Amino acid sequence: MTDTFDLEKYLTDGVEKIVKETLKATFNDPKMSLFMMGFAMAGKRASKRRDQEFNRGVHVPPFLIASITSECNLHCRGCYSRANKACLDAEAMSQLTAVEWQDIFIEARDLGVSFILLAGGEPTMRRDVIEMAGGIPEIIFPIFTNGTLLDEHYYEMFNDHRNLIPILSIEGKEENTDERRGAGTFAKLIEEMDTIKAHGLIFGISVTVTTKNLKEVTSNEFLGGLAGKGCRVVIFVEYVPVDDMNIDQVPGDEEREYMKERLADLRADYADDMVMISFPGDEKSSGGCLAAGRGFFHINSHGDAEPCPFSPYSDINVKDTSLLEALRSRLFKEIDDQGLLAEEHAGGCVLFERRKSVENLIGNKINGQKKLYD
Repeated sequence: MTDTFDLEKYLTDGVEKIVKETLKATFNDPKMSLFMMGFAMAGKRASKRRDQEFNRGVHVPPFLIASITSECNLHCRGCYSRANKACLDAEAMSQLTAVEWQDIFIEARDLGVSFILLAGGEPTMRRDVIEMAGGIPEIIFPIFTNGTLLDEHYYEMFNDHRNLIPILSIEGKEENTDERRGAGTFAKLIEEMDTIKAHGLIFGISVTVTTKNLKEVTSNEFLGGLAGKGCRVVIFVEYVPVDDMNIDQVPGDEEREYMKERLADLRADYADDMVMISFPGDEKSSGGCLAAGRGFFHINSHGDAEPCPFSPYSDINVKDTSLLEALRSRLFKEIDDQGLLAEEHAGGCVLFERRKSVENLIGNKINGQKKLYD
C-alpha cells in the first residue's frame, strides 16, 4: 500500500469520478442518468474555467462550503458551530438572503466551482436557498443535514432537481448517534434513508470520527448496510474538540494510522458503490490542508469568507466584494505564504491546531467581532 494519497488530485478528479460512479449507480434511473450526463459536460467546462483563472494568477477550487443559516433544531454534543457562536438558538439576524446566495452561487459557477456543500446550522431550515440552488444545474449541492426536517416537499424537490443531494449526518449505530445527536435521531435517519431509496433518489452520509466510534463507522457491517440503502458518498470528518473536556475523543496517531490503512481497503472494497473522503486525514498524507482556497473555502451565514468551518476567521465579506476578490483575500494569501497549510503537524485539523498563528495574521478582531478562540 502506498504511503501517500493526493487528496487535491482526488478531489479534482473526483468531480469526474463522482459523475461516472453516479451514472453507474443510477443506470436504472433515466432521470438521474440524464442529469449526470449533462453535469459531466458542465464539469468539463468548469475545469476549463478554473484553468483559465489559474493562468490569470487565481487558483479557483472545485469546492465551496456555504453555511446558509445559523439556526439549528438540534443540540449535538460537541458541536463546533455552537461553540464558536456560528450556530445559535436565537432568530437568525443579518444573514444572507436567498437572492444574495444566488448571486454567490452563480458567480461560483462562472468561475468553475462544481460542488457547493450546503451546511449550517441546519441547512434545511433555509428552504428558500435550497430551492433556488436547485435551479443551478451546473453545480451539485450536497446538503449536510441532520435529516430530521426532511419532508415530502423536499423529496419532490430532490426528484425535480437532481443536483440537490442530501448528506445525512450519522455517528455510527444507534447508541453513538443518539448519544451525540439526541434520542430517536438514529431511527429517524434510517427512516429517511428508506424513504429516499423508495423515491429512487441517492444520498450520502457524513460521520464525525472519534476514538469511540472509529472502528464501528469503518466496519463493513456499518458501511455495507448503508450501501444497501442507497448511500453513494461517505465523508469522514475527524472530530475537532470544542473544549478540553472532550480531548479524549480526538483521534491520536494510532487511530489516524488505523484510519489511513482502513480507508485504503474500504476504497478498494466499495470502489463500485461509494466515494469515500476523510478530513483532515487525507490532507495530511497529500501535502497539507486544502482550506483557504487551495481545495475549498467557506462562506458563513453572514457572508464572511473563511479558510474553513473549523477556522472561523475572516478579513473580507462577500456582501462587499466579489467571490473572486474573496479568493484573493489577504488572510488566505498570508496563510498560504507562511506555509500554515503545508507545515508538518501532529495530525487532525492543522488550522485549528495553529489557530493562534491565524489569529496573529488577522488580529484579535474579525469584522468587529471578538476572536472566536481564547
